[in-house]
Amino acid sequence: MARVIVDVMPKAEILDPQGKAVTGALQRLGFAGLTVRQGKRFEVEVDGELTDEVLGQVREAAEKLLANTVIEAFDVRVEQ
Repeated sequence: MARVIVDVMPKAEILDPQGKAVTGALQRLGFAGLTVRQGKRFEVEVDGELTDEVLGQVREAAEKLLANTVIEAFDVRVEQ
């Protein structure tokens, strides 16, 4: 069984209030110089062989459902 990872992050020009809150908390805890942007990770398990067609279906699912492509970018990769 193959596993495909879809990472979804806010686009650079989009404000990230959750990431900003985490960055502030880290600074208050003494972790200086760290900046956080918060995103999402989806693990998609694929039954059978992982073909280019199946990988294309995962990309399509990411574009249509897993990410809001107006404000988020996504990356699809096969976990080794």
